[in-house]
Amino acid sequence: MSTLIVPGSRPDEAGLVLRVTPESAGWKYIGFEVYALSKGQTLKKHTGDQEVCIVLLTGIAHAATARAAWESIGQRMNVFEKVPPYAVYVPPGDHCEVTAVTDVELAVCRAPGKGTYPARLISPADVGVEQRGAGNIERRIHNILPEQQPADSLLVVEVFTPEGHWSSYPPHKHDQDNLPHESYLEETYYYKINPGHGFAVQRVYTDDRSLDETLTVHDGDAVLVPKGYHPVSAPPGYDVYYLNVMAGPVRTWKFQNDPAHEWVMASKMASRQDGREGDAP
Repeated sequence: MSTLIVPGSRPDEAGLVLRVTPESAGWKYIGFEVYALSKGQTLKKHTGDQEVCIVLLTGIAHAATARAAWESIGQRMNVFEKVPPYAVYVPPGDHCEVTAVTDVELAVCRAPGKGTYPARLISPADVGVEQRGAGNIERRIHNILPEQQPADSLLVVEVFTPEGHWSSYPPHKHDQDNLPHESYLEETYYYKINPGHGFAVQRVYTDDRSLDETLTVHDGDAVLVPKGYHPVSAPPGYDVYYLNVMAGPVRTWKFQNDPAHEWVMASKMASRQDGREGDAP
């Protein structure tokens, strides 16, 4: 198996099913964990010098930090309901305690923090929803913690790719600290597949092909993207979800498309516009 794939596992006593640390990934900024909590189970996480975004992937839970508490947050029982999630932002020097009201799956996203912003609930109404792309590169985006919303390092988004479609497309990269043209951002992808026995395909490659891997990814796997372009394909018959976490030295998403494939977006958008112009009123 590729070292870029971090497979999920059965929950341990704390509910942990997957963990990525800067040390295990060989990078500097992102930590990422997924927990599956049984009804009534509690998870408490201290932030230390990190800021944390806890994304409630499925289920209903109570959540509390040192200074705030929220009762019965959560509304979707399956990510493929495609409704925006609840999340909790927690600054450094704090903690978050989550108690499962139903069975719960949650993601703990970490990156270096400065303590600039207080803890807050991110409700579904706070999550921006957009359709990106056109034709068979169209996908649904939930902007949980985009750069327009306050945080020190973290960028968090979830993407729904319909069967037979591609996403993170045209292939793009953000591995150079070269603002304003490109930002350096590490990135993780956490996958769910529907139906669950299916798979997705992700390629990660650099211009010089010093990194060039094509990955078969299954439900509950994570993929590390330390550098390079990283498109995703959802095979026919299988819808694909992934939760993206990005972080780097500057909290901005400035990317470069692979020039060999950049034309695809313009072509798809032009085709969509032509179709609209030909629609009956």
